[in-house]
Amino acid sequence: MSFTNHPEFLRRVLLTDAASCAVLGVVLAGASSLITTLTGLPSELLVWAGTALLPVAAYIALIALRSDIPTWGVWVLILGNAGWILGSVVVLIAVDGLNAMGMVFVVGQALAVLVLTELEFIGLRRQSRRGGVAAA
Repeated sequence: MSFTNHPEFLRRVLLTDAASCAVLGVVLAGASSLITTLTGLPSELLVWAGTALLPVAAYIALIALRSDIPTWGVWVLILGNAGWILGSVVVLIAVDGLNAMGMVFVVGQALAVLVLTELEFIGLRRQSRRGGVAAA
């Protein structure tokens, strides 16, 4: 059995996503000055992004902890993740003063979101085939 076929695969991916959002949110909001110094990213952007991630983390955790993970809830998350990745591309293009460390930071977190999104999609597909995800 591959790890993606585990009955709790989607739940585990969602909980990983929730935890990563919470940690990144606290770090971005709490250490924005230091991150700005290291990356060239605007401090205000970091604070807003970090603060926005906290309710997102709560949403993902609520979806993950339901006995039947709702399909619509995962799709909302997948679309939100796509928006985050697109926003990361905009940051790369639009932010003046972004240094090499900043580019690595933005690309790295966008790639992490991309991987989680793909795993969520795989988990959603596999669990839907088994009938383990609620449609509503």
